[in-house]
Amino acid sequence: MSAFFKTISPYWLWLLLALPAFGFVMAVTGSDDPDIFEEFLHPTGEFSARFMIIAMLASPLVLIFKGWRGPLWLRKNRRYFGVAAFGYAALHTLYYLFDVQTMSRVVEDLPRLYIWTGWVAFAIFIPLAVTSMDHFVRVMGPRWKQVQRWTYPAAVLTLLHWAALHDWGGLGPALVHFVPLGLLEAYRAVYWMQRHSQRQKAKA
Repeated sequence: MSAFFKTISPYWLWLLLALPAFGFVMAVTGSDDPDIFEEFLHPTGEFSARFMIIAMLASPLVLIFKGWRGPLWLRKNRRYFGVAAFGYAALHTLYYLFDVQTMSRVVEDLPRLYIWTGWVAFAIFIPLAVTSMDHFVRVMGPRWKQVQRWTYPAAVLTLLHWAALHDWGGLGPALVHFVPLGLLEAYRAVYWMQRHSQRQKAKA
């Protein structure tokens, strides 16, 4: 298994992450169905949320499965999943704009919870994706992690965006995806609180 993780090229990983997007684009290309973009709103949004969750799972999984190469590989490559999450969010947004067709409809939809939460989450995704490159990691130093912590409010907004769909009809599927992440992040928070408490006692 360890050899498997060592042999995965980033290029193969990019290809795997992009495969669903190829399918979504091909499905709408040349289609005469006026509702084709609406049909693919949910799949593109779900893939964005899933890749974001996978990227966020890396750190707590490393704490739980110490020394196992799977979580270590995921932590090393989580930026790829984060950028993929942004890519699918961009495709999701583009399909929404194609579906509503007019700016007046976009403005009309804005006050709705499941709409403005999506726009704000997407706005947060943009600087996260732009600063994911190694250049920004080197240039920004400690500030890079501060920027990347905006992933957490983006995740909360994504949860609300998904759950509020169709008069909260998306609550069940959203919770299925986000509850495991919430539990693992809670474990991570407790772990570091305990470590901090132990250090404080050792200094006393």
